[in-house]
Amino acid sequence: MALNLTHQTGAAAMTATPPLGSRPAVFATPAPSAATSTGTGMARSGSSNSLRLQAQTVEPAQAQATDFHQAMTQDHNDLAGEEGRKVGVPVYVMMPLDTVRKDGSALNRRKAMQASLAALKSAGAAGIMVDVWWGIAESEGPGQYNFAGYIELMEMAKKAGLKVQAVMSFHQCGGNVGDSVNIPLPKWALEEMEKDQDLAYTDRSGRRNFEYISLGADSVRALKGRTPIQCYADFMRAFRDHLAPYMGNTICEIQVGMGPAGELRFPSYPESNGTWAFPGIGEFQCYDRYMLSSLKAAAEAVGKPEWGNGGPGDSGSYNQWPEDTNFFRREGGWDSEYGQFFMSWYSQMLIEHGERILAASSAVYTGMPGVKVSVKVAGIHWHYGTRSHAPELTAGYYNTRNHDGYKPIARMLARHGAVLNFTCVEMRNHEQPQEAQCLPEALVQQVANAAKEAGIGLAGENALPRYDETAHDQVISTAAEKAEEERMVAFTYLRMGPDLFQPDNWRRFAGFVKRMTETGMRDVCREQVEREAQGVAHATQHHIHEAAAALVN
Repeated sequence: MALNLTHQTGAAAMTATPPLGSRPAVFATPAPSAATSTGTGMARSGSSNSLRLQAQTVEPAQAQATDFHQAMTQDHNDLAGEEGRKVGVPVYVMMPLDTVRKDGSALNRRKAMQASLAALKSAGAAGIMVDVWWGIAESEGPGQYNFAGYIELMEMAKKAGLKVQAVMSFHQCGGNVGDSVNIPLPKWALEEMEKDQDLAYTDRSGRRNFEYISLGADSVRALKGRTPIQCYADFMRAFRDHLAPYMGNTICEIQVGMGPAGELRFPSYPESNGTWAFPGIGEFQCYDRYMLSSLKAAAEAVGKPEWGNGGPGDSGSYNQWPEDTNFFRREGGWDSEYGQFFMSWYSQMLIEHGERILAASSAVYTGMPGVKVSVKVAGIHWHYGTRSHAPELTAGYYNTRNHDGYKPIARMLARHGAVLNFTCVEMRNHEQPQEAQCLPEALVQQVANAAKEAGIGLAGENALPRYDETAHDQVISTAAEKAEEERMVAFTYLRMGPDLFQPDNWRRFAGFVKRMTETGMRDVCREQVEREAQGVAHATQHHIHEAAAALVN
């Protein structure tokens, strides 16, 4: 998720100042408990009660990076179906959050879905993205799965000739930007979290966050005898088995949820109950007992037990700005020996979480032709122009003026052959509030560089609904109008709904899809695209009117 103040469009563009390199950082890796169900891919010590000190260093780029990226791009584009998309960027459209009924039995607004998919196909979209909610499909009890509504959607997409990106959504829907419905975690999981509230992420004030299970408890058998990682692995396996006829032909991608809003991050900026508002710096989420136990062990491993009592005490509160705090200000504690220790530990906990879930997903999906795995990383662009990058730090991205936080994530994804999906692709620097030093364009470029160096595909999304040509132009410039090896492998458009099917918005969307998918195949004349988009809009009038009306009701 990425945010902006859409009403503030007059701020001057800021000069990007990318990180200058990577410092060695020390972290300690806890040994797995007997309850651990999947390996993390990280080096461990032999004793279950000991820690081994490691050094986080920049690994060399993989030699096969370009070939791997080209192969990834080719696979995605082949799945899109049309010859022209082999040189362009396939466009998918994100479905409504409540596409499937809360009991999982069927689709909501089936008539609207049929009309919408027919219209998307006519406009040249490659497919759709849909959340497969843990809180819906396994709501009845542990191991009791109901994918009936999702099977209905896959069959509908197959008949329409569209591909599907399926998101394994292990988080709560509600409490984040754009969440229009409320879908909690499964009731049986929440019951266990109520019994042991340290399963929830916790901030310095003791505020609990129940939208995603704390990664500190990944290896704890707290969910009716299973660990969270086992639950996620079992869910993915059940999805694969129940939807086997569609895997690789209709379902072309599995995006694995790893945190709040499905993103690999800590819930450092929750909007629920007015806790946080843009562009606040957020707060560290390391105060449940499982996280604190790991921090304590890491501090003792480096001979600084006093560092293991909690996060930085001077890092401020959710809605402060960097210069309001001693830790995040220009010459603050973030750059001290302690700050480097803490951020290395905090960010490494996030990366190890990603390793564990990707190891589980690899065991489920490896060897399935035509199915890629992807992971979503948040586009936290506010205060990016400061030295400390405070909002990125509280979210778990150790990205500062002196330390690149995205290369380690990209390398972790590369170890599992996963695509990096990134947001805020539609944003321009000058559209954001100057005083908050927002630099979305510089951030997107940094992440693109990290993906390229790691040899993985980069896919994109728009962070907020935009239907104007200015946003479309920015996406096309960022994702498609580049050398072939630097293009994004796919783009997912947020989101299908009544606004998309308004006549002017729909006409502009049809033109956007054509420009994205035909980049590299021919010189795309703006006037010709407009004529062709008008033709699509005219030909699909019946479908879009039907879809818009049904989606409103």
